[in-house]
Amino acid sequence: MGYEEIKLLKQSEKSTVHLVREQDGERLFIRKELKGRHSVYLKLEGLTHPYLPKLYEVILTDDSTTVIEEYIEGSGVGSTELSNRQFLNIVRELCSVLEFLHGEGIIHRDIKPSNMILAKDGHIRLIDFDAARIPKDDLEQDTIQLGTRGYAPPEQYGFSQTDERADIYAMGVTLEQILSGKGRILRYKTILSKCTNLDPDKRYQSVRQVKNAFFHVRRSSLCAAAALLAIFIFAWNVVPERIRPQETLPSGNEGLIELPSPASPHWDGETGIAVWGNVPESGVAGEVDYDWRLYRCDTPTPPDLDTGEWGAESKMRGSDDGEEFFDLNLSCEFWDNGYYYFAVRAAGDGVTYADSPYVLSDVFAYTGEDAPGLAAPKDLAWIMREDVETDSRVYYASFSNWDDYDDRDFFEVFVYDETGEYIMSNIISKKEMLDRDWPGIRIRGEFVSEPGASYRFAIQVTSSRPNERGASPAVYPWPVEDVYLSPWLRK
Repeated sequence: MGYEEIKLLKQSEKSTVHLVREQDGERLFIRKELKGRHSVYLKLEGLTHPYLPKLYEVILTDDSTTVIEEYIEGSGVGSTELSNRQFLNIVRELCSVLEFLHGEGIIHRDIKPSNMILAKDGHIRLIDFDAARIPKDDLEQDTIQLGTRGYAPPEQYGFSQTDERADIYAMGVTLEQILSGKGRILRYKTILSKCTNLDPDKRYQSVRQVKNAFFHVRRSSLCAAAALLAIFIFAWNVVPERIRPQETLPSGNEGLIELPSPASPHWDGETGIAVWGNVPESGVAGEVDYDWRLYRCDTPTPPDLDTGEWGAESKMRGSDDGEEFFDLNLSCEFWDNGYYYFAVRAAGDGVTYADSPYVLSDVFAYTGEDAPGLAAPKDLAWIMREDVETDSRVYYASFSNWDDYDDRDFFEVFVYDETGEYIMSNIISKKEMLDRDWPGIRIRGEFVSEPGASYRFAIQVTSSRPNERGASPAVYPWPVEDVYLSPWLRK
């Protein structure tokens, strides 16, 4: 196919990039003419991912490479102020495309804001693979040192052969650059600091670990006591009937049944515990499944769900035990004094049910930013019990200082393997552990069953009186201080 040159976009010693139009046509393309043989483009030509530009033609000679690729209309992610919602979307999409590339054995080696186009459709495209490479087993260091100073890690300058951790370093620098003032949220700072550690062995070892650090899924048991309390609080209201599927969605949603929104989302008094009506049709395989978002406002005026910016979000899963209400302590997510709302929706399975719309809670006035924190759990230990009903092993994350906590404080366990990979988390109140006669937080055996593997856990306690006491020291994301980690469970 012939092409007409429209505009010179970039020229350097190593490459020339033009915007071109197909002859006798209207479609626009990018044509790159590179010095040297860049065989990685041949591999990319056969790959498809929603956050990569499509390659239409790759021509290799002994000393040159010509690439015709999709023209993406948009701007570099560093050229505009990003909302928190856009930032988290970019994190999610960048993790998705890098995990895909690394799975194909491709290291990008030049992650930076200008190489991530925020397209008109609102999604990113990762571009410019001129520095990309496929690691080779017989090399101790890269043959050619490429990349952009300030974004490339030390090993990219000839100290060793680069691998996935080089992209993780550059991703951390890039995300820090585009935070635009949101770095005050400590959780992000901790993650990005680990991404950009100068020692590759002390970074996250995979993009999946980075994604887990930003978006870990929290699990919970449904708490009967919280359900009864919520019913008592709302006794003057008519308790909704057990929730049933609604009518089918309008066209454009493939005929899936839209789940009903969780009923009566509200804060349980001054506890920081979010409560909402259970939707038993949500989730899959006997688990209910919810997405939640947390909003902070300077005034009690509720945020607009369509345009308001949330400061934290995650998924919440739990066993469907037939309870009327679901509860979750969100106070450990508060970051500044102010007025907090949460929004929640029921998550569908994508086969029969579609997600429900988000619904907004009432307001919680938080003033405990400087409140003293709870003590960390002490004398951490693994306890194993045989579950007679299921004929399986169940583990518990136990601790000794139960008397330091209120019955309604919540305990969240985080399980890690020997590489620091996040395995799972579970959250439960002290009262529910006592009611169930559990010696700690339950960890299902299938999560810690890989032969030859080793596991450790850490526990964070979330206060049920957040305006008076803060949470115990944070133990997520990795790395976690040794003093807060249990002994190893070795399989």
